[in-house]
Amino acid sequence: MDAEFSQPMKGISLKVLSVLVFVCMSTLIKAAGTDIATGQITFYRSAFAMVPILSYLAFKGHLRTAFYTKDIFGHLARGFIGILAMSFGFYGLVHLPLPEAIAIGYAMPLLAVVFAAVFLKETVRVYRWSAVLIGLVGVMIITWPRLTLMRDGGFGSQEALGALAVLLSAALGAVAMVLVRKLIARERTHTIVLYFSLSASCFSLLTLPFGWEPLPWSSFLLLMAAGFCGGVAQILLTQSYRYADMSTIAPFEYTSILLGLLIGYFLFDEVPSGIMLIGTAIVVGAGIFIIFREHQLGLERKGARKHVTPQG
Repeated sequence: MDAEFSQPMKGISLKVLSVLVFVCMSTLIKAAGTDIATGQITFYRSAFAMVPILSYLAFKGHLRTAFYTKDIFGHLARGFIGILAMSFGFYGLVHLPLPEAIAIGYAMPLLAVVFAAVFLKETVRVYRWSAVLIGLVGVMIITWPRLTLMRDGGFGSQEALGALAVLLSAALGAVAMVLVRKLIARERTHTIVLYFSLSASCFSLLTLPFGWEPLPWSSFLLLMAAGFCGGVAQILLTQSYRYADMSTIAPFEYTSILLGLLIGYFLFDEVPSGIMLIGTAIVVGAGIFIIFREHQLGLERKGARKHVTPQG
């Protein structure tokens, strides 16, 4: 391991900072209002994210090479799926309490394990399958109070639709993760980041005829700031992987639920229910177990390679 990649505390710090900025992004979007078209939110999130991303690439001297790609169709596919995931996620975000939207979104890495096994033929053994199933039970515990027909409005209520939207966002996000894994094999990281924001901005413009309205200055500034935060958070997240391996920093993704609970309570008067907290604990526990298991398997594979590699 080189010197840069052996600084786990720096990697963890950057990861936690990226989580903080992503939660700030979600808070700004939620504060902008519930009557803004989802496609319009997605456009501002993607377009203004380009500002810090392009600035960072120019500063690092990667701007020219970042536009070079061997797989433009792969980037477009990832961008299209990603923009759908983002759109459904934002719809759920503005219609659900912030902590619930965050917690339901934790279904994405669980579903990514399933899709990686199906589409990438990755080996998933009984321990991880069990963790995925338990985690999905936790997701259902969180969402069921929103989906039950006993509530006024039933499945047609905004909260029920919001919960379904976040679940669909998680599924699409898992598909996007599979597409990113394929892209990583042949594309630079900064190229993947750049083309996602670029394609997401273009795809979201296609929703212009569907409910876009002139925004008041307050909403415009909030969405502009949200997009800028999204770009900064993506840079911080990408940089975190330079200093520590994924299994080290991934568990710190779950700090977002603590931030979401605090922000939801103090800014939006959202008090979490006991059922929501129980379901969240189950999902987080399952997610951490999967990360731990991935780390163990990674060490086993590394040891096996050392064992078969000729010495000298």
